[in-house]
Amino acid sequence: MLTEGSANGYQLIQALNQKTNGLWKPSPGAVYPALSQLEDELLIEAFDNVGQRAFRLTHAGQDAAAEINPKPWEVLNADSAPEHPEATSGLWKEFRSLAMASQELTRSGSRSQQEQAAKVLAETRRRLYALLASDDDDPGISDPR
Repeated sequence: MLTEGSANGYQLIQALNQKTNGLWKPSPGAVYPALSQLEDELLIEAFDNVGQRAFRLTHAGQDAAAEINPKPWEVLNADSAPEHPEATSGLWKEFRSLAMASQELTRSGSRSQQEQAAKVLAETRRRLYALLASDDDDPGISDPR
């Protein structure tokens, strides 16, 4: 990340979070010891950046960073990319709608309705696992209700 410019630990955390679309947001407990180690190895140096401690690459750090290919966030993004993005998008759209309906049911549904909803969700979960267990792309589940 420091090949793109100097930064403090918080900025590095935010940049990794942003570059991975929220998949990787390291904790300060992971970032600051790593920065300390890189500083001990003379790959980065700390400096005062308008009252904040920031880090930048040394010449040795620039050489080491240039050898890292692909970048860790590129690997994570490639490994996490959905196989079927259009289908995944539709699935998550329905999941958001389900969450909204469930939230409304918890606010204004009767006890009986909430108990029935729990059973529907449990059955839906079982059916989703049945889809995964199926060898066929079309496991014969015709009624999505």
